Amino acid sequence: MTTIYNMQYHNTLEFAKQQDANDPLRKYREQFYFPQINGRDVIYFTGNSLGLQPKSTQDYILRELEDWASFGVEGHFHSRNPWMPYHEQFAEPVAKIVGAKPNEVVVMNQLTVNLHLLMVSFYRPTKKRYKIICEGKAFPSDQYALESQVKFHGLDPDKAIVEVHAREGEHNMRTEDILFTIEQHADELALVIFGGVNYYTGQLLEMDTITKVAHGVGAIAGFDLAHAAGNVKLNLHDWNVDFACWCSYKYLNSGPGSVAGAFVHERHLNDKNISRFAGWWGHDKSTRFKMEKGFAPMPTAEAWQLSNAPVLSMAAHKASVDIFNEVGMDALVAKSEKLTGYFEFIVNDINSNLKSQISNLEIITPKDKNHRGCQLSIVAHGLGKSLHDKLTEAGVIADWREPNVIRCAPVPLYNSFEDVYRFGEILKNSL
Repeated sequence: MTTIYNMQYHNTLEFAKQQDANDPLRKYREQFYFPQINGRDVIYFTGNSLGLQPKSTQDYILRELEDWASFGVEGHFHSRNPWMPYHEQFAEPVAKIVGAKPNEVVVMNQLTVNLHLLMVSFYRPTKKRYKIICEGKAFPSDQYALESQVKFHGLDPDKAIVEVHAREGEHNMRTEDILFTIEQHADELALVIFGGVNYYTGQLLEMDTITKVAHGVGAIAGFDLAHAAGNVKLNLHDWNVDFACWCSYKYLNSGPGSVAGAFVHERHLNDKNISRFAGWWGHDKSTRFKMEKGFAPMPTAEAWQLSNAPVLSMAAHKASVDIFNEVGMDALVAKSEKLTGYFEFIVNDINSNLKSQISNLEIITPKDKNHRGCQLSIVAHGLGKSLHDKLTEAGVIADWREPNVIRCAPVPLYNSFEDVYRFGEILKNSL
């Protein structure tokens, strides 16, 4: 027995089933499809890579296909969810997910496309201020985006990009080191941009503090929320974040490669002189179809849109967003803390009973619930990928990252305490 977050955990099936019986979100598990291995639902802990499909998704997409067949081009105005303003219905519910005002968010494109579009506006290097601070070993797409943006401005990435790493012998960055680095480069700093939740370790950064210090030295603060949106409680508006972007296929369960999102703080929205790459769907909708020269941006984050809505992928997104709007982030985070705490307890309990002197399991995600979401990253010392393969064969879908990390995300929307207990039993047998 172990007490975590004022909960007494037990490594028993009876305990897990009792927690599930008391779970106010238990009914939502039935609203998702689970893949099967050997005729049985898998234990799915890979919502941090691709969320499960809501059972309603097919109906949402089919509705648009039916309206396309029935109305043709007139579906832009006469379909059940008219396509021309289709993206507008996301503003309010998505704003709740990321802690923003409805006018500050827009659903469009994919994550890295949005990152590039936002950096056009918010990375404006000068001879004096040109540096970018980010995390070391950022997700590759972010690395490539930052590198190419710097080169686009004729700068050397080795000089312009400053990386913050975990200290020797540690796995997670220290907030004090991030803040020190910002202060160290204060006079030359243009942009501070980090992954809100680190994809590899699962560390949740103190975005509010980082933003405040970045602004204090005159820099812009932005975040990639690919592993944060739908996972942790965000307050982008109150934190005064300048911009952010995220995908929808991980915790937001909207399908592979589905439409992404972007946030721009309202203080930037009325700046018509801000640099941006423009498209007609970002133009003032009251005059958009006059087809005239001269870009007049929308007074919302929609100004960063280029093209009209990809309705079919947005329909899949809507199926999931409707569920989030019903559940709410407060309820999801409350369950997530308990469920992730139980997962941590199970892994540590198994690890404490390992008899091998050459192998052990080390959770490298922060123990503090305020510094993580639902992902736990486990270093399988001395075990290699064979352990991950055994878990997969036994019906556990988790994520493997070289050289020896298994990333598991017990997602509160559809994972159960029994999933965690069963995972523990399979893990013991695999070891």
